[in-house]
Order: sequence, then C-alpha cells, then structure tokens
Amino acid sequence: MTAAPVDLSVYLVTDAAQCAARGRSVAETVARAVAGGVTAVQIREKHAAGREFLRTVLEVAAVVPERVALIINDRVDVFLAARAAGARVTGVHVGQSDLPPAAVRELIGEHAVLGLSAASPDELRAVAEHPARVHHIGIGALHATRTKADAPAALGHDGFARLARLARLSDLPVVAIGGVTPADLPRLRDAGAAGAAAVSGICAAEDPRAAARAYARAWTRNREESHI
Repeated sequence: MTAAPVDLSVYLVTDAAQCAARGRSVAETVARAVAGGVTAVQIREKHAAGREFLRTVLEVAAVVPERVALIINDRVDVFLAARAAGARVTGVHVGQSDLPPAAVRELIGEHAVLGLSAASPDELRAVAEHPARVHHIGIGALHATRTKADAPAALGHDGFARLARLARLSDLPVVAIGGVTPADLPRLRDAGAAGAAAVSGICAAEDPRAAARAYARAWTRNREESHI
C-alpha cells in the first residue's frame, strides 16, 4: 500500500446535526477547526442521501488546505464521485460492517488512504494478517459516547493501550475515538496513539477554532514534554 503519509494527530469527525445546532454548516465548522489546528477531517453523514453527502464533501474540499487529509466515512461511491468531480479527497474510512478492506482497496486504488475501525483483539489480528490493505486504524470507543448510536463499549485508557499494542504488530498507526477530550491526549500519546479523533468536542463547541486549538496544544505539549 503506497498511500502518502498523513498527519492524524488532531482528527475531526464531522456531525452535521451538531454543526447545525450551533448554526453552522459542516464546511464552516471544518474551516474554523482547521484554522485551530485540525490535521485530518473525516466527513461522516450517516443519514444523508448520496447527493447531499457529495455536496457536503465538495463544500468541505473547497475550504480544506492540501496539508489536511480529507477522508470520507463509509461511502466509497461518494469518495469516487468526489474524486471524479475534481475534489481533493484523500481516502475512505470504513467500519467492521462495511465493505471489506480488500474490496475497498480495489475500488479506491493503491494511493488512497484507507482507515478501518477496530474495537477488539480479533479485529486487530485480522488487520495484522493483511496490513498492506489499510493505512491506519481507529480504535474506540475510549469513553462512553452518544455521538455514535452503535459505538462499542468504552475501552478506557487501559483497554485502548492493550489494543494499541496489538495494532503495533502490523506497524499501523492508530487513532483513538469516542468521547476524547484534550485531557486524554497525554495518556493516549504515551500509549502509542498517532492521533486522537474528536466529534462533539469540536462540532458542538461554541467556537470550533478554539476547541481545535485546545486539542492541538494538548497534543503538541505532550510531544514536547516527551522530548525533555
């Protein structure tokens, strides 16, 4: 797998309903969050029709700088349509009930990023058998969360650390997700996380830029302290 490296450290997963509740579009929220330090954006639209999802992706792609990865949640068809429309989309993220990673890789090509959710040792061992198909793994939920109705049981920091160690068998970077706050970032980084994902922590925030800055500063501060 030859997808280009991406910075996963401050990873925003969007929620259109939370953005709308704050009177903002997804694209506006993303633009503010990127200004605050978000390094990767995953567009998640669980209930949107295909055309609506594509429209959101194109709007977000227009405001996201090249240095920020833009990843499409679940919908390989939307990723392909956005790419065909000339949008700069980086890749796709799928869960355990979506198309198998091997099939997704065939569809999106070898240069696109492919993320995969995992929440158990068996799921991580399956990835380790074919690591070339996947670029990174999302592990969660770290804490109990209402953002995702079908989120697995909370792992806690110790559970995340155990799964992160298993993920290292495949040399794949891992991103923590599920109720993650800036206060969690030092322990996540110490456990080997390549980044941390936020949904409501940014989308539901009064000021997405300030919220993103808090995550970015917590991540950077922990990195700097680890080198002292």
